[in-house]
Amino acid sequence: MTRILLTIAAALIALPAVADSIAPRDGWAVHDSAHSYADLVDRVKAEVKAEPGLIVVTEAGPTAAAAARGITIPGNRVIGVYGPDFAIRAIGLSVPAMIEAPIRMYVTEDSDGSATLSYKTPTMVFSPYFDEGGDDLKALAAELDAKFKAIAERAAK
Repeated sequence: MTRILLTIAAALIALPAVADSIAPRDGWAVHDSAHSYADLVDRVKAEVKAEPGLIVVTEAGPTAAAAARGITIPGNRVIGVYGPDFAIRAIGLSVPAMIEAPIRMYVTEDSDGSATLSYKTPTMVFSPYFDEGGDDLKALAAELDAKFKAIAERAAK
């Protein structure tokens, strides 16, 4: 019996993982697209570059690391986005708020071959620091909200 259970477990581990789109949730923006995972990653990076004041600061994802271990998982990439002027402004308003930078955009591969772009809105990300940073931090977050929305809408289009 143990041998049968181990065989079943091994077979399940070897199966490719299947993902579905991230469901809408409070404080998140979720943009479905018809683009493939690789295409959407490229489109997000291009649109960040095209958005004044923002750059891609970081990139990470476990898809290639899993493949190197013989494990297939859906495409999964976190792209950290921020800009020097926003960093200077934010740190002047709330030193602790800078732990949240860069703000991450998340590209996930869906089971139908398309991809989804999602992110926590900058307003949600910075909201724990609004008491300290006041209206100026709220305004900075709203400015970033508009920029992230523009990036996402162009990339997912």
